Amino acid sequence: MIFARSIIHINPSPQITSPFSIDLLFLKFKLLKMKQVRFLATSFAASMLMLLSSCNSNDDKKTEETTTTTATESSTAAEKPPEATTPAKPSNVMVMHFKVADFAKWQSKYESKERDSIRRASGLTNYVLGRGLDDPNKVIVILKMDDANKAKALTSSQGMKDRMKEAGVTGTPTFHYLEVVMDDNSPISQTNRLLMTEKVKDWDAWKKEFDQNKQLRIDGGLMDRAIGHDIDDNHKVSIVFAVMDMTKAKAFLQSPELKDKMEKAGVEGKPVPFYYNIVKMYQ
Repeated sequence: MIFARSIIHINPSPQITSPFSIDLLFLKFKLLKMKQVRFLATSFAASMLMLLSSCNSNDDKKTEETTTTTATESSTAAEKPPEATTPAKPSNVMVMHFKVADFAKWQSKYESKERDSIRRASGLTNYVLGRGLDDPNKVIVILKMDDANKAKALTSSQGMKDRMKEAGVTGTPTFHYLEVVMDDNSPISQTNRLLMTEKVKDWDAWKKEFDQNKQLRIDGGLMDRAIGHDIDDNHKVSIVFAVMDMTKAKAFLQSPELKDKMEKAGVEGKPVPFYYNIVKMYQ
């Protein structure tokens, strides 16, 4: 049969794709790669943007927290009340009264290094030197005192008596050892002073009445400069005034008004006044 005898020819060689098809496939592959690259680039950019935004947010938050903390600390520091400072207690003093034959001779002896070292060894340092206004040969010396017992031992010693006699001190000197409760040593031009020594029934009652009458003393030509009492007996009081007006001050001391105030304050007996002029302030 013709059908039976037909021979089918099979071409063993592979089918060859045209160059156009190859180029098309390469173009598709290239486009696919570009899309993948764009996608990756877009994803990377988005990730970086989110990361940067997160960092900026954290930085802003830290800055805000730091600013808030600083502001709070500043506010706390500003609101903190200043610490109260306790005024330094005035130095206690020893007061010497005596009369000299020659002031210049006595002063040269008194201020010698040898005698100064003796006083310092007993805890005494020069503070104020004055001469009486009514009698310039009457001398007052005020020394800062570290230890009353040492000061008393020195003034009662034979050596002290001999040195004072050698310097020209006449008569019997007096010594007062005072606990100072107020000492205004701020500089003023007026050098005239009044030392009042008086005895009181009760220190606290006297001090209260004294403090209430400051303006009365100012009107009487006096300015408070120092207040103290005997270190062993607070019934013995000493007050130093700057005499701003001598005429007013002397009239005030004789006034009935002052007498009434002193009686009310519990002053016993007659106070002893001593007017002097400051010759030298040592410290």
